[in-house]
Amino acid sequence: MQIDSRRVTPGALFVCMPGTTSDSHSYLPAAKAAGAIAAIVHSAAGVAVAQAQGLAVALLSVDDFPDSLWRLCDTFFDHPTRGMKVVGVTGTNGKTTTAWLIRDMLRAMGLKAGYLGTLGFHLPDEERELNNTTPFAVELYNLLAEARDQGVQALAMEVSSHALDQRRVDGVEFDAAVFTNLTQDHLDFHGTMEAYEAAKLRLFTDLPKQTAKPFVAAINVDDPVGYRWAYEKVPYPSIAYGAEGDGLGAEPLDVAIDHIDLRLFYDRQQRDARVSLGGSFNYLNTVSAIAGMLALRFAIDEILRVLPQVRPVPGRFEAVSNHSGIGILVDYAHTPDALEKLLEAARPLTKGRVLTVFGCGGDRDRSKRPLMARAASERSDVTVVTSDNPRTEDPQSIVDEVLTGIAPGRDAVAVLDRREAVAHAVKMAQPGDVVVIAGKGHENYQILGRTKTHMDDRELAREALAAR
Repeated sequence: MQIDSRRVTPGALFVCMPGTTSDSHSYLPAAKAAGAIAAIVHSAAGVAVAQAQGLAVALLSVDDFPDSLWRLCDTFFDHPTRGMKVVGVTGTNGKTTTAWLIRDMLRAMGLKAGYLGTLGFHLPDEERELNNTTPFAVELYNLLAEARDQGVQALAMEVSSHALDQRRVDGVEFDAAVFTNLTQDHLDFHGTMEAYEAAKLRLFTDLPKQTAKPFVAAINVDDPVGYRWAYEKVPYPSIAYGAEGDGLGAEPLDVAIDHIDLRLFYDRQQRDARVSLGGSFNYLNTVSAIAGMLALRFAIDEILRVLPQVRPVPGRFEAVSNHSGIGILVDYAHTPDALEKLLEAARPLTKGRVLTVFGCGGDRDRSKRPLMARAASERSDVTVVTSDNPRTEDPQSIVDEVLTGIAPGRDAVAVLDRREAVAHAVKMAQPGDVVVIAGKGHENYQILGRTKTHMDDRELAREALAAR
């Protein structure tokens, strides 16, 4: 089963997804030429095109398409998640690190574990990039079936609000789900914070109904939305975690650039642990991951035994080593809340100034641009505003909108070219300073128009260091 005619192989079922920019039925001849023998369409016109190609055809109405498609996928691929442990992680910030840490702990326990999310699709012996944090249903079920067929026993996956709203993950049989937090993001898609919250809540209310597995939620009750969910909204067993958590309590003991010591309170006992990640927000991500493992029904002592084996996520509070005495951190933070947390984590780790390089993506939520500038300028000694995947928007116009949010009296400069912006910040830095390069993290590309060109913030930082 495929939705991309370029991936069709002989004997395939081709699915014509409803879209707003093009008529997917126009790809039926290409699918037929590649060997498709049947098609799913969404209009009477599509039926006619498919029949003209000699394809067996089934019609799904546009209104019922998402609901019908996931049921079809789950049956077609023979319920791929039924026999593996699956934990979904959702929230505005922390999804990637939390899911990554869970995957690492599962592997350290000896399980064949996979990861699916922002960093791609990771099987025990293979990694590949994905176009979406959570793929559309047909692609997702292809991946889930592949994981099952390769013997994956447990899967940690990020679950985006887009995917939940569009029912891409319906039918996935989750054993557990983790909620990290909810702050402003994706309003260009959801319209309101209420709609954004409602989409994420589906992972804890609607999706558990689609499996016979016993479901357990892990919910951050230090977040006000999470608190309300845990005690009022979620009708399933929940582990309420955080400083205020009555299921898993936690507090940081020591936060450094390369490790965190934390204290946990669980099952009326106190336990101390260390993890090889730096930054205060990674303390929260670590607690989220531990709560997720508890929701998967692993014992706390077993979890703490493997916790020292987890490693930082690429592009998340990732240090660029050098001998100049300058700290350089690359991070994916691309929302106001994430940028605030990143800079608040970096500040205690520097003896000098914090210099921040960031931008805002084009064709995305414009309302957060001044909020990002405010977050950066209030927490940085110097702010360098630059481009970050401008896509089809004018880069200068994006930067101009960002600059409107710079806090009065704060030191800020605009350098449109990202390579030059990073070089500018690194050149300005003195020993004891920290340069924070935010927004792209692990990404190794820049999107200009509709074209991806190679660009990696870690490489840009090393180039700038060499130029010193």
